[in-house]
Amino acid sequence: MPSPSTDRHTNDPAAAPAGDASWGQHNPAGATLGLRPLAAITGLFWLYASVSAVLYAYGLGAGMATLTAEPFFADWTARMLQYALLFLPLLGCYRLSLGWGWRPTLGRGAVQLALGVAFAVIAYPMLFAAQGLLGQLEHEEPMGAMAQGTAKLLAEPHFFQTWLASATDFLVRYGFGLALVTGFATYKQFRDAEMRASALQRQWSEARLAALRMQLSPHTLFNLLTTIRGHITWDPPAAQEMVVQLADLLRRLLNAGERDYSRLADELQFVQLYLELQRRRFPDRLTLALPEAGGLPPAWVPSLILQPLVENAVAHGMAGHVGPVRVEVSVAVEDGELCLRVINSVAAGAVAGDEGIGLRNVRERLAVQLGSAAALTVGHASETQWLAEIRMPLLREPPAPAATGQASVGTP
Repeated sequence: MPSPSTDRHTNDPAAAPAGDASWGQHNPAGATLGLRPLAAITGLFWLYASVSAVLYAYGLGAGMATLTAEPFFADWTARMLQYALLFLPLLGCYRLSLGWGWRPTLGRGAVQLALGVAFAVIAYPMLFAAQGLLGQLEHEEPMGAMAQGTAKLLAEPHFFQTWLASATDFLVRYGFGLALVTGFATYKQFRDAEMRASALQRQWSEARLAALRMQLSPHTLFNLLTTIRGHITWDPPAAQEMVVQLADLLRRLLNAGERDYSRLADELQFVQLYLELQRRRFPDRLTLALPEAGGLPPAWVPSLILQPLVENAVAHGMAGHVGPVRVEVSVAVEDGELCLRVINSVAAGAVAGDEGIGLRNVRERLAVQLGSAAALTVGHASETQWLAEIRMPLLREPPAPAATGQASVGTP
C-alpha cells in the first residue's frame, strides 16, 4: 500500500475559492453562531470537500495509471478517514475564529491566519494517522506502526515538499469554509438586527397610533364642561343628560383608542354622539345631517378617523360669523373605494388658514395605517361650504394586526 509520501498533486481546484485573499475582510467582530448550526454548516461543507477530494484523486489516479503502475494517491478509505479525523479540529477552529472576529484587522487577521495555518499543518499527518488506523502502512509490529511510519516518512526525500503542498491545499479549503460560516453568521446577525428594528418600528407605530387615536381637543372638552355647568343652574335635567352623554363619549373614546380599526357604524355612532353634544351648546345655530345607520356599507375604518374632521367642522364653521351652521356627514362607495365626506357651512368669502393639528392627525394616521392607498382632501366645496373628504380602500374585514404600520394596504 502506498505511504503518504507518495500522495502528490492533491490540490483540488473545485475546493479552492475564488478570491480567497479577501474572504475574511468583511467579517464583523462578534458575529457568532450556535454550536448546532455551526456544526451543521461545517459538516455539510466538509462532506463536500472530502467527496470532491476523493473523486479528484480517483480521476487523476486513473489517468496516471496509463503511465505507471505505482499507486499515486492514498486509498479512498484513508482519505475519508483523514477528513473525519479533521472535522472536530476544523469545527473548533471555526468556533474560535467567529468568537475572535476581525477587528482590529491587523491584529485579529494575524491570529486568524495563524489558526488556519495550524489546522492546515496537521492535515497531512492526519492522513498518515488514518492509514495507520486502517493498517495500510507496512510494519512488523502492530503496536509500532505509527513509529515505523513516522520514521519512513521523515526518510522520504520529498516529505517536506509534499507536506507543504498539502498544507497549502488545506489552508485554501479552510479559508473557503471559514468564508462560508462567517457569511452565514453575518447574515444571521443582520437578520436578527432587522427583526429587532422591525419590532421596535412596530412598537413605535403602535404607540404613535395610540396617541393619535386618543387625541381629543382639550379646548373642546373644556367647552363641553362649561356648557354643562351653565345648564346645571337653569336646566338640571338637561345638564344630567349631557353628563351621561359626555361620559358615554369618553368611554367610547377610550375603547376605540385600544383598537386600530372600528366598524363604520360604530364610528358614526361616536360622531353622532359628539355632534349631539355640540348641538346642545349651539341649539339655535347648529344643524346636523347624518347618514341612516341601515344604509351604511359593512366596512371597517381606522378608529376615530372622523372625530378630528367633525370637531374641525364645528370649530371652523362657527368661527367668523353668527349665522346658522350645517354639518353634514355622508358615506359612499365609489369605484370600489370608501368615500367619507364632512361638509360644513362657512362664512362667505372665508379664507382657508393653515392646516391645524386635527387635519395633520388624520393625514398621519392614514399614512401609517393605509399608506398611499388612502388620502385626505380638504378645500372649498362652494363659496359657503367647506369639504373634508377621505378616500380609502373598502375594507370588508379589519386588516391583521401585523399589517398595521405597513406602507400600504390593498383592497380586500
